[in-house]
Amino acid sequence: MEKGDFRTHTCGELSKTNIGENVILNGWIDSRRDLGGVIFVYLRDRYGKTQVVFEPTKYPEAYQTAKILRSEFVIAVAGIVQKRPDGTINEKLSTGQIEVIADRIKILNESETTPFEIKDEVDAFEDLRLKYRYLDLRRNRMQKNILLRHKMYQIVRRYFDDNGFLEIETPILMKSTPEGARDFLVPSRLQPGKFYALPQSPQTYKQILMVSGFDRYFQIVRCFRDEDLRADRQLEFTQIDIEMSFVNEELIFKVVEDLMRKLFKEVLSINIETPFPRLSYQDAMEKYGTDKPDLRFGLEMTTVNSVFAQTDFRVFKETLESGGVISGLCLKGQADLSRSQLDSLTEFVKKNGAKGLVWLKVKEKEIISPISKFLSDKEIEELVKELNADTGDLLLLLSGPRLLTLNVMGTLRKEIAGRLNLINQNSENKLLWVTDFPLFEWDAETQRLYAVHHPFTSPKTEDVANLDSNPIAVRARAYDLVMNGHELAGGSIRIHESRLQTKIFEILNISKEEAENKFGFLTNAFKYGAPPHGGIAFGFDRLVMLFTGEASIRDVIAFPKTTSGLSLMDDSPSQVSEQQLKELQIKIR
Repeated sequence: MEKGDFRTHTCGELSKTNIGENVILNGWIDSRRDLGGVIFVYLRDRYGKTQVVFEPTKYPEAYQTAKILRSEFVIAVAGIVQKRPDGTINEKLSTGQIEVIADRIKILNESETTPFEIKDEVDAFEDLRLKYRYLDLRRNRMQKNILLRHKMYQIVRRYFDDNGFLEIETPILMKSTPEGARDFLVPSRLQPGKFYALPQSPQTYKQILMVSGFDRYFQIVRCFRDEDLRADRQLEFTQIDIEMSFVNEELIFKVVEDLMRKLFKEVLSINIETPFPRLSYQDAMEKYGTDKPDLRFGLEMTTVNSVFAQTDFRVFKETLESGGVISGLCLKGQADLSRSQLDSLTEFVKKNGAKGLVWLKVKEKEIISPISKFLSDKEIEELVKELNADTGDLLLLLSGPRLLTLNVMGTLRKEIAGRLNLINQNSENKLLWVTDFPLFEWDAETQRLYAVHHPFTSPKTEDVANLDSNPIAVRARAYDLVMNGHELAGGSIRIHESRLQTKIFEILNISKEEAENKFGFLTNAFKYGAPPHGGIAFGFDRLVMLFTGEASIRDVIAFPKTTSGLSLMDDSPSQVSEQQLKELQIKIR
């Protein structure tokens, strides 16, 4: 082939309308079959696959070259498009009705044998895939994920532009203002001994933009948190960041719900109903044991403290006297679970921090339970009624400190749903808002209050009076968007008054000096006519993960890190030279 013979079509473009045309294709060898006289090759690029045929009698030179082709060779091939013979049409491919009879071929690059096959259901360990990420990304499944991510980017940008939002970039090198996780620090060569931080979020900057009068801001932004990793968390991640002036919760909910409706429609061809249901944090914990409940299955928890208000059963009595909770779960039709299965559930809750699990089997004429002799007939009768139990049901009870017990019961709820296959992965997606979070949480180890979200979150107006007398009871104007048990987005109405912001810093035991050092630029801005404002931030990687049906965000990020924070492909983090350290005036001990 002559230099300059570039492709005329992609490998996913040809159809019956191209029959008889001379075409040039470029791509990778996906597979090769030698049928003892004719060689068939599937040529692949990101657009699809096309079958190319090499016939020895018609084009012997091209046929001889085709003999040495192997998987992942990069080639250019020219030929004529013809209809596939009857019985050989591949309905699974968009190009499956045609093939290209090759008259010329040029090998653009050879390939060594790859460490794993380039196919969707690859059996290679993830570490191997990450080491050879450039090969992993050739797989059709991975390319679909990245293409869908791109499509979602564009939908988000169009939506916000159409609704009057300005896309404004905020600094990557910023002041260190830890927001709950460790900052990534960047030493300054020009200011020896001083450090920038990589942003955990653009929180302070987007509030400054509201003070600056830009009214509606959005950004698809990279953020960084030095924290332990898991399937849905990375050291560096992407947020859809949103902030608006002169808004309340209802206006923010409307903007977010319209965006979600548009994404579901344009990406998945699914119509979702709005407005989304809402649950207070209190109700979410009581009913589901988590602030990100999965509503695709039932198993709703019930607090049964009132049933045992006068109990003589020591475990329950001590729980109630100490201000704890007794939480119940009714498993419909599961009274025949074996003792070993019940013991397995007991071990599960113990590993998650509970002291034990109480179970009761509702039989036709009796209640079977190791603790039935300690309970009165009235307590058993009220318990069955409270949990809406029928004959054949299994009742599970956990008791102990309130938050711990509800959390463990919520974890048990999800575990049981998995064991009993109660979650249909093709079921309707369940989205909801969780609202009215506590503004503060108490840390027993440090004996101080911390902000549940961040220190710029506004308290509910009706709770401001309790800031001095009972701060732990103050609710925040904060909200999370939850989908299928995953937190998709979180935000709040912000504090925009210097006096209230100073009060919050005092409650958080942040001194005036520390507040001025960390946040002075923001609190000073509030003194010059800051508008009421609020916003929300989406975990974009997690959103793409859920839309693709993947179990890990690593499969929707082009170049992710491992759970130990390593990039296996380029071997980072890595050591740097003594000269680089000297320039930064850093010495490693």
